[in-house]
Amino acid sequence: AAAAGAAPTPAGDYQIGPGDVLEISAWKNVDLSRVVTVLPDGRISFPLLGEIVAGGKSPAALRDEMVERLKRFSPDPGLTVTVQQVNSMWIYVIGRVRQPGRFQVNGAMNVMQALAVAGGLDSFADRDRIAVFRETGGKTVIFDFDYDDVASGKRLEQNIALMRGDVVVVR
Repeated sequence: AAAAGAAPTPAGDYQIGPGDVLEISAWKNVDLSRVVTVLPDGRISFPLLGEIVAGGKSPAALRDEMVERLKRFSPDPGLTVTVQQVNSMWIYVIGRVRQPGRFQVNGAMNVMQALAVAGGLDSFADRDRIAVFRETGGKTVIFDFDYDDVASGKRLEQNIALMRGDVVVVR
């Protein structure tokens, strides 16, 4: 069961992740405008600033940090940070489904939708022993999921929104 205090809903602001492509634009300064890819360690390189940790930050938080650091070179750099391409949103569905694997998420996805993307449960699946594993703050939190309950409209709170890196395990 889910640990106390571990909210099963995703955060409101998108968090940048490895592989994401960012467009960073500086108003009236072409030399500071560029498209960058977030490296596997969550860092990007940017002129005048060197390496910056972008992973785990919202685009607005990254922009604010960059603006603050650029102020010594330009009082108002007019910077914008846009996620041009999301490449870091992956979930995994393993176990007794028809097509287990890694799936890219381009929007909100819940457990039922993830199971559908994986081709549905196979005939040997234990429909009341499905779990979602989520890494949160260095700990693994497990959310139980009963397919038949959710499919019949009961206990819909189990059909949580999935987050980057979640693993759905069908026993």
